[in-house]
Amino acid sequence: MKLAVTLRNMGPQSTREIMREATLEAESLGFESVWITDHIAIPPDDAEGSEGRYTDPLTTLAWLAGVTSTINLGIGVLVVPYRPPLPMAKAVATVQELSGNRLLLGLGVGWMDAEFRALGVDRHQRGRLTDEALGFLGRCFSDDVVTSNGQEFLFRPRPAAPPIYVGGRAPHALRRAVRFGHGWLPMTRNPESLQGDLVTFAELAREAGTAPGPVTAMAGLPLAQPEQAHAHLEAYAALGVERLVHAVRYRSLEEYQSQLRALAALR
Repeated sequence: MKLAVTLRNMGPQSTREIMREATLEAESLGFESVWITDHIAIPPDDAEGSEGRYTDPLTTLAWLAGVTSTINLGIGVLVVPYRPPLPMAKAVATVQELSGNRLLLGLGVGWMDAEFRALGVDRHQRGRLTDEALGFLGRCFSDDVVTSNGQEFLFRPRPAAPPIYVGGRAPHALRRAVRFGHGWLPMTRNPESLQGDLVTFAELAREAGTAPGPVTAMAGLPLAQPEQAHAHLEAYAALGVERLVHAVRYRSLEEYQSQLRALAALR
């Protein structure tokens, strides 16, 4: 099982110096990937912890690709309805191309009312918009010539499609992952809470005549209890989880580095 970590592209920890040094530390310690998140318009009454500061995820990963060489770069998740499908597909392809195929793309429908209002997007249409965009994104990575709004155009650069993981809860996210042939990106408390949903994922895939996609789980490991944390890692691996992304909580670069070293010691 691959072991990855989160990186705060939000709040006072999202300075260029901290994000660069934190990612380089993760790379030097051999973690498979770092993962950031997506918010675009935080209202003043919901800014605790972030101060309303979020860097754009695709721009951030493009920048991190330029200061690293081997570590993979993930988004957990890019909110699909926030962006028009064609510019989103172009940005995704550009990051994948310029990073040397290191992008890991978590995609989700979103949930925050205030952000949908700020963007002028009907929140109740987010499922439909996401499905349409997923279909369009698949076509962009399948053929150089793509049609949008009745107009053919060349979709280039067209690197290898990044691995895609549908974020969200069961069963809706599982149905969407099966429908488009993608993986799943759940947030989970512990291995036991994930087990039943993995059974459902396999059942839905079997009904569709296919196999379930790979699962990347985002969870916080109890690093203060190394034996229990190691047991959790073994349990996630036994469930068939492809990648475990540990949610790192930190206020400074030094705290981040300390937690990464504790996590690395569990391997």
